[in-house]
Amino acid sequence: MAKETPSSSSMVRKQELEEEEEEEEELMLYGACSGWVEARTSCEHLNSLASDLSHIPTPHTPCYRCQHPAENWLCLCCKDVFCSRFVNKHMLQHYQQRNHCLALSYSDLSVWCFSCDAYLDVQAITQLRPVYEIAHLLKFGEAPPFRTMECLQVSSSQAGS
Repeated sequence: MAKETPSSSSMVRKQELEEEEEEEEELMLYGACSGWVEARTSCEHLNSLASDLSHIPTPHTPCYRCQHPAENWLCLCCKDVFCSRFVNKHMLQHYQQRNHCLALSYSDLSVWCFSCDAYLDVQAITQLRPVYEIAHLLKFGEAPPFRTMECLQVSSSQAGS
């Protein structure tokens, strides 16, 4: 009796399934399920930044509307402070009413563009570095550590591919 061998189509299907499993594992490790978000290294809305971001409210400033003390964001267009979408959504409402799309989180000092629906890389975007440095100084009492230019260039080239 001849020994049965798997058909080439079943071998191909098995390889496809293995590749799909590997992709799913990578997505879990690096993708949306992991919580990792790749910040953008450019944004077409930077022209809406306030002209003077060297003087900003402190990270402990309460929301201008509800006085909530935490989870607040600094509008980088008008320098007003509003609470997050996890509190009373005043920053989101401010964006919807005034179309001020750039905001810095006083929780983690990240910058969000509501129009792009994305985080912005404060170290790669030179227009954002000064306000990030000031916010870091106000929050921690020291200058922030910065990635090297080589690291930033690798990150930028990976984002473009």
